[in-house]
Amino acid sequence: MIELDDAEGRDGAAGEYVLGTLGAEDHAAFEAVLGRDADLRARVGAWQDRLLPLTGRVSPVGPSPALWRRIEVSVGAVSRTPRRQPASPPWWNRLRLWQGLGAAGLAASLLMGALLLRQAVPEPAGARYLAVLQSPDQRSTGWVVELQAGRTLRLVPVGDVGSVPAGRAWQFWTKPEGAAGPTSLGLVRAGQTLELPVQRLPAVGARQLFEITLEPEAGSPTGRPTGPILYVGRTVAL
Repeated sequence: MIELDDAEGRDGAAGEYVLGTLGAEDHAAFEAVLGRDADLRARVGAWQDRLLPLTGRVSPVGPSPALWRRIEVSVGAVSRTPRRQPASPPWWNRLRLWQGLGAAGLAASLLMGALLLRQAVPEPAGARYLAVLQSPDQRSTGWVVELQAGRTLRLVPVGDVGSVPAGRAWQFWTKPEGAAGPTSLGLVRAGQTLELPVQRLPAVGARQLFEITLEPEAGSPTGRPTGPILYVGRTVAL
């Protein structure tokens, strides 16, 4: 559940709202407060200003044919039942961040932004990070890692990752920059969000590697990745 009682919680919730990673209930609760809370709107605007420049580094992601059909059906339904429209749409519908961007497009742009980071330095307590996990050929985006020092890690599905082959498993790994090898963070399921305490991680920092590999059903028998890499990415400091 989102926490809006302190500055840190409000800023974190605003960031997740802009990234589109809030759950359905949290998203509804956030929007219920947003319209009457000027401070929260300012925090959302600040996150949009921070992330918007990264969207120029990738091409826009067009709607799928299935989505176009749904849009056409919706437009047809609206045209048959016309109703009065407000003179000006709400402010959040006018923001450039949402023009022509899908969740995968935003995720890919954040990954490209990671290339601009300098070499990692010691991070302050409570620092927040984001990693976008893409296929090795960077043609598809499957997951987003949200990470806050001293708190939790969330692995959130953002794309169609398919299903796990019979007799196999997807295993989640991390490797801080400069570490000798990766550390397993357990198995993951398609379409499900995974939450872990950061104490499970060997370290937390910028340019930290996260990846998902295909392994035997019970996980890697060696403590190291043995199968192909399905999704991989590095953290960006937010």
